[in-house]
Amino acid sequence: MRRVHRVRRTLNYANLSTPLGLLVARLGHARVTAGPDGLILAYGYRFRFPIARAFTVGNVVLTKYEEGYLTGSLLRHEGRHASQYMLCVGLPMLLLYLVATAASMLICWDRAAWNVFERLANLEDGNYSRKSPWWRRARRTSR
Repeated sequence: MRRVHRVRRTLNYANLSTPLGLLVARLGHARVTAGPDGLILAYGYRFRFPIARAFTVGNVVLTKYEEGYLTGSLLRHEGRHASQYMLCVGLPMLLLYLVATAASMLICWDRAAWNVFERLANLEDGNYSRKSPWWRRARRTSR
């Protein structure tokens, strides 16, 4: 494991975001396994919230799907979110992410397209699409 991933893993434990992620995985009856780059993969998450193919809390990447689902670009996308938890000093990331989601909804009526955290994690890797702000779409349709 690279040094940056060891640091991320350590800081996300210290800032309590990874312990919260493990608690969420346990409450959601997910099966936990070690993943690459210090990530912890949790498969079979049973709750319907949040609405996403996968989501990250600290270094814990959760999905409702079976083992083997978290690979490639999706796993890289979620790994970037783990780094964002580290940079946001853990739990404040949850509030900041909600604010970014609300801003994205106001800009383009989509929870991810203008969410700064999703954009920095590479929208396409998370299977999100880019969308124009509503005012640009309104201007195009009025011409």
